[in-house]
Order: sequence, then structure tokens, then C-alpha cells
Amino acid sequence: MTPQAETAYVIKTEVEDLDAATYAFTARKTMYGGKLIAAGDKIFLIASENAGGKGLFARGVVEAATPVARNPRIERQTPRVSVRIKRLARAKASLGRADVKAFATWDDGQPQTELNFKLYRQATDKIVGITVSTARFLDSFF
Repeated sequence: MTPQAETAYVIKTEVEDLDAATYAFTARKTMYGGKLIAAGDKIFLIASENAGGKGLFARGVVEAATPVARNPRIERQTPRVSVRIKRLARAKASLGRADVKAFATWDDGQPQTELNFKLYRQATDKIVGITVSTARFLDSFF
């Protein structure tokens, strides 16, 4: 039996206190598998540049993830999830939009390209699932 790959996610959102020990984010948009996030998953936190943040700042573990019920009166809805995250480490190096912007050959397989595509092609804040290789790349910032 082969070990199962670790599931990892990135949340890009407005963050008021970068030094908090825990974070709670309510009804965050999900894309690229983000709706599958669950307690125990690894998550990387990015302070949204759209809200004055500077990019990657922490790695944590999801303590709780609760799907938000869809509104039956709205036809097209992006799935949303509320999450509580415990910070485990602070980034030792920065990584933001400017660092991945040049990686735009969408099928080149590079972690920077995956981050550019999933996080910055649409500027909205969101939770996204990432590949194991991209999680390893982000781990190198800690």
C-alpha cells in the first residue's frame, strides 16, 4: 500500500493581524478543489495584495472547515467554506503576485505557474487546492 499524498490548500484573503495564533475566515469563495478542504489539512496563508497585504506570510493547519449552504434563490454560485486555521509557522521569505506574475505558460508544470493561475488570473480572494509539488515549493519559504 502506498502512502496517500498530503492534501494542501492556499487561502488568499484580507488578513487584519498577521501575528495571530489562529484565524477564522467566514464564507470564503473556493475554486480548484478548495471546497474539499477539511480539518487536518495543511494550508498556506497569503495576505491579499488587493487589500494591502504582501503575499505569503504563514503556514498552518485547518482546525475546522464548514461548507456554507447555497442560497436557493441564486442560480450560479461559487461554493463557499468557513475555516478556522491554526498558524504553525511564519514565512521566512516573501512570495507574492510580483514573484509569480512572469510564470504564465499555463501548462509548464512549475509551482509558480500553478500559483499565478489559481490565485492571480482572477484577482478575487479564495481557497484553492494545490498539487504536492506546489506544496513542497511553498514549504521552502519556511
